[in-house]
Amino acid sequence: MHALIRPLGLALLAALAAPSFAQQGDDAMLKLATTSGCFACHHVEPGAKGPDGMAPIGPAWRDVARKYQGVPGAAQSLTRTVMGGSNPYASHWKGQVSGLAMPPNAVAIREADAAALVLWILQLAPAR
Repeated sequence: MHALIRPLGLALLAALAAPSFAQQGDDAMLKLATTSGCFACHHVEPGAKGPDGMAPIGPAWRDVARKYQGVPGAAQSLTRTVMGGSNPYASHWKGQVSGLAMPPNAVAIREADAAALVLWILQLAPAR
């Protein structure tokens, strides 16, 4: 019986600590996004306004997570877009955002950091 109590106790501690680990990850990603200039165009939550009350410049990250949920290769594709920019003639956010294209961000963020941020964005739960 004693052999069973210790693993259960450790599992309970891990479960209780999980939200704080998630919060630390959120904080780190939000700090990375802030220092990399992402919030000049993007918001986490949908519904935010852009400059002068226009549509936001870029899509909200919860909308991105919803759009790409379950799409194979989404993380790699979006990381390439973050690093190299997007084509203004092939915007799939047309009518939803005021920006025409995402500029290349290779000067603002390292590729490994961009990949980590994209993975974090893709795991965001849709807003309720």
